[in-house]
Amino acid sequence: MKPLYRQLLAGLLALILLRPLPVWADGPTLGGCPLFPVDNIWNTPIDQLPVDASSSAYITSIGATTRLHADFGAGEWPPGSGSKIGIPFVVVPASQPLVAITSFLYASQSDPGPYPIPPNAPIEGAPSTSGDRHVLVLRQGECKLYELYRAFPNGNGTWRGDSGAVFTLTGHTLRPDGWTSADAAGLPILPGLARYDEVLAGEIKHALRFTAPQTRRGYVWPARHFASSNTSAALPPMGQRFRLKASFVIDNSFSPQGRVLLRAMQKYGLILADNGSAWYISGAPDERWDNDALTADFNRVRGSDFEAVNVSSLQISANSGQVVGFGLAVTPAGRAVNPGASVPFTLTVSYNGSFSQPVALTAVVSPALPLQLQPTGVSTTGSAVVTLTDTHSGQLLPGVWHTLWLTATGGGLTRTAQTWLLVGGSRVYLPLLLKP
Repeated sequence: MKPLYRQLLAGLLALILLRPLPVWADGPTLGGCPLFPVDNIWNTPIDQLPVDASSSAYITSIGATTRLHADFGAGEWPPGSGSKIGIPFVVVPASQPLVAITSFLYASQSDPGPYPIPPNAPIEGAPSTSGDRHVLVLRQGECKLYELYRAFPNGNGTWRGDSGAVFTLTGHTLRPDGWTSADAAGLPILPGLARYDEVLAGEIKHALRFTAPQTRRGYVWPARHFASSNTSAALPPMGQRFRLKASFVIDNSFSPQGRVLLRAMQKYGLILADNGSAWYISGAPDERWDNDALTADFNRVRGSDFEAVNVSSLQISANSGQVVGFGLAVTPAGRAVNPGASVPFTLTVSYNGSFSQPVALTAVVSPALPLQLQPTGVSTTGSAVVTLTDTHSGQLLPGVWHTLWLTATGGGLTRTAQTWLLVGGSRVYLPLLLKP
């Protein structure tokens, strides 16, 4: 019995120590850090929100007949220039040394150093080019994002730049009102990049950054800064959200990578973040991108296939990126159930802002196991005890851990929390290890 006891004890300790935080469960991550919580405006679906009243004018100003363009890919452009296609980034460990930022051109709107920039940090374009020269650094451990615009190394380990911004990726705090960042809209850049690893995983779970030739002297939430002197109401403001229309058919005639990208544009949309070429979608360089397929896919999409979206109903605070919605958590970290028996879990649903819609609950178990969930919904914020009843028939291997995903859906939002279920385990040791 001792080997089984040790196995169960080690498994339980691993579950407790390695259990992911529920708030991150559904959102994009990188290097073990969230790219903002799942209930951040960057990571919120906007496919059910109303069309902005100025949508037609915005689309016309950007270019209704202009084709979509992937401003990222594999290789270099121009060939042999050393300039990777896209905006690069680097993930550094928590131990990465901090270095001084000796000067900012826009110091009054920049976060002072030091920044954890390695000597060989990739620079957008190439080390010897001009242009935006963005440097993006995600530091693990603290989960902070450091971004520089027009960054130049000084040759002694220190750096200088036109502007710099630091974002805490575990929270929702925006830049001070009216401040720029490394981007014209005062927004972070990295959370809006298309990354190949996301395509490989089958889904991009956030909005994508894009540029337009002309923008208005104004900005809308979550942007904090404008970069224009034109006050025309026909021009889109910085931070304006767009989405690919639901009527646009994404079928197998598009490449696999194209389908993932276009579905993200329908569900999460685009955020206008800078002045630049029309409908240029930002992404990170990666040798796995298929440039020919990207070009072929995006050439089939025009500006008229998009519409502007009004996201004001999601706003809780002008100074926060958190959206109206709900969060989800489940306790305990694991529980045992006898075949045919029931066990309770405490499911905590926390409503944000003015969200008041009922939330439907479902449960999925891997390896597959038939279960009955009661209740199947909650209607108010707070904690509810849900009961899972094992309804399987036939024999099960004793002592098998099953991963249990509890999913809550409401108001067009989905949240998932993870726990574990042990079916048919040892009755000798389970009361000691998994006592409620």
